[in-house]
Amino acid sequence: MSIIITKRASKDKNKVRYAMEWGRRAKQRKATGIFTYTHPRDQLQKNHNKEALAILETKRSQMILDSQAITSGYVPKHKVKSNFLDYYTEYVRLNPTTGNRHLVSSLNVFKKFIGKEFISPVEISETLCEGFRNYLLKNLNGETPANYFMRFKRVIKGAKKDGYFKYNPAEDIVAKSNKNKKIKEILTEEDYIKLMKTPCTNYEVKKAFVFSLYTGLRWADVKPLTWENVKEHSIVLEQKKTGVNLEVPLHEIASQIIGEKKKGLVFHLPTQDGANKVLGKWCSDASLDKHITWHCARHSFSVLLQQKGIDLATVAGMLGHTTTKYVQQTYKRYLQSNAIEAIKKLPFL
Repeated sequence: MSIIITKRASKDKNKVRYAMEWGRRAKQRKATGIFTYTHPRDQLQKNHNKEALAILETKRSQMILDSQAITSGYVPKHKVKSNFLDYYTEYVRLNPTTGNRHLVSSLNVFKKFIGKEFISPVEISETLCEGFRNYLLKNLNGETPANYFMRFKRVIKGAKKDGYFKYNPAEDIVAKSNKNKKIKEILTEEDYIKLMKTPCTNYEVKKAFVFSLYTGLRWADVKPLTWENVKEHSIVLEQKKTGVNLEVPLHEIASQIIGEKKKGLVFHLPTQDGANKVLGKWCSDASLDKHITWHCARHSFSVLLQQKGIDLATVAGMLGHTTTKYVQQTYKRYLQSNAIEAIKKLPFL
């Protein structure tokens, strides 16, 4: 590829600005940001011009080398990142996806897996990739191991295209989900009533948890919830976990819990661990023989809506999910009460 340096005078004619061109079509010209003085007035400006022209020639040589290296399996030294973590970090930065945290999270977990701050591309072998897949399965639940490993494979594929690998070391390793995920407890309608009638040692925790039961909000969204998020008949916010905007209609009970609109935080809560300890004692006092954590409110919200015949698309939307896939996999479950009603529908002989 032929690359030429073109120049254009500034409006005041005092400077000359330079660009690289390799054709006459769109996107075949790139500004360099480098300029020289048209009529240098002193030695400083003369030195500037000399150095600027040298830099221009270096940039042109690098662009030619880049174009020749494509598909050759050779990576020019000025583009090589000797630390694969630097490449991974750069890939994450250049490929942002709104609401999709899996790429960033895959990088964070990979760093924990290797346990060091430097790993060269030559160390990224098929054995290491399989070890990372198994590490994910051992330490994470549900679809998360598969989601993270698929993002990792995407990074490896990109590195291969950029010349870091002759062969893709992760190509033949299949991403797997962890099917041994422990199903979280849920609260039934009867449990709701028991809790509402049982005193709690921290009234703010009680209000906020019942609010989550009627909105499906995560702890991460309830704790920082402000009155600016509260509209006349709904809650509007950007979810902390996913970055996806969410609007949830307010049930009459939820509206009664928060009361009249004020300023600042809606709830004044302790830490998540502290809130879960209060929650555990409260459930024990209500004679609920279940291990209930804050996230159980979100699960209960989803399951009870489904029991009431609400379609999956609506439930997914109210939970802030962009598809019904996660609702089907995580929140849809076998309930004995549903089985009893279903068995009654069989014909009598």
